[in-house]
Amino acid sequence: MHAAALRSSKEIAAFHQVPALIYRDDANYIPHLRQDIDKLFDPKRNKLLVDGAAERWVFYNDGQPFGRVAAFINPKTAQIEDQPTGGIGFFECIDSQSHAAFIFDTAKTWLAERGMEAMDGPINFGERNQFWGCLTKNFTDPNSYAMNYNPAYYPTLFERYGFGVYFEQYLYKRLVHLPMPEVFKRKMDQLSELHKITVRNMDEVELKTIAAYFLEVYNGAWGGHAGFKAMTMEGALKVMKALKPIINKNVVYFAFAGTKPIGFFINIPELNELFKYLNGNLNWWGKIKFLYYKTFHPPKTMVGIVFGVVREWHRRGVEGALIFRAGEMLVGKSYQTIVMTWVGDFNPKMIKVCENLGAERYREMKTYRYLFDRNKPFERCRTAE
Repeated sequence: MHAAALRSSKEIAAFHQVPALIYRDDANYIPHLRQDIDKLFDPKRNKLLVDGAAERWVFYNDGQPFGRVAAFINPKTAQIEDQPTGGIGFFECIDSQSHAAFIFDTAKTWLAERGMEAMDGPINFGERNQFWGCLTKNFTDPNSYAMNYNPAYYPTLFERYGFGVYFEQYLYKRLVHLPMPEVFKRKMDQLSELHKITVRNMDEVELKTIAAYFLEVYNGAWGGHAGFKAMTMEGALKVMKALKPIINKNVVYFAFAGTKPIGFFINIPELNELFKYLNGNLNWWGKIKFLYYKTFHPPKTMVGIVFGVVREWHRRGVEGALIFRAGEMLVGKSYQTIVMTWVGDFNPKMIKVCENLGAERYREMKTYRYLFDRNKPFERCRTAE
């Protein structure tokens, strides 16, 4: 067995061809877009590479590929844990523990040589809303856009190597036409009367203004969570710029106390209902097919990619009221199902909101951590306050 680091366009192409080997008999699999992956490893498009580092490999046995992986050091998060911690992602491997161990050893060695003492995986070299976690439950539903999907044997490969479960991830879905629980309507009425809380979509709001709202809520909602780094206006504008080609502002909702944004519920169309026709490549022909299916066969599913309420408004019912009002505004639109992005088990408040709304927990994932010092006590991710 040997590892080949990516140094040429031919080797990068080989990296993207590995999933075809793993999923050739899996009708549910929808490939990630290679353009989405490659930009994460492009210094011109991913600023994490200014102070961070990354490497990708394809693995071969007797000249035949059997797996791939990326290892990376995120400068924003590597030094905030109890030990310097890097990451691995885009892992693929045949069903063989010895082959998986060779892949993990390669990534571990590379990270250790750069001062890391642990590795998390499978994770993204960027934000948590994409390419994050190992699927552990429900291998029959197609994967959502930029959400990880893997064979049922992957958790075993990680856990037998020695990875521990750092946190669990739960995904929920709900049919749009189902009535909202009455308790949320009462809470919305109370909040409207007592605190002048309103919820509205961003249909006629400029993206720059949405970015400013997003920045205020994001920093107010996640301040205090483990590993949190405050977002800048530049970062918020970058998020909106990335969403611009796909965003439907009709399903982007913000809650306001007067004129101050205090919560958001941001949805996008389920792009994999379109990308499943592209074979993982948004080249010129892929773009033509994307526009065709977007126009004549638009998605019936929407995906809640991020949800949050500023901390001072927690435990007042804003979460449920925001989703209740959004649900009211969805009536009559073309969407039939809403899928909510994953919620970590470290966020019990959000789990309770999803369950109280009658959403079905239909899929589960895990984020693993491997400590290089095998004598060091393993600790799970701390619960958010």
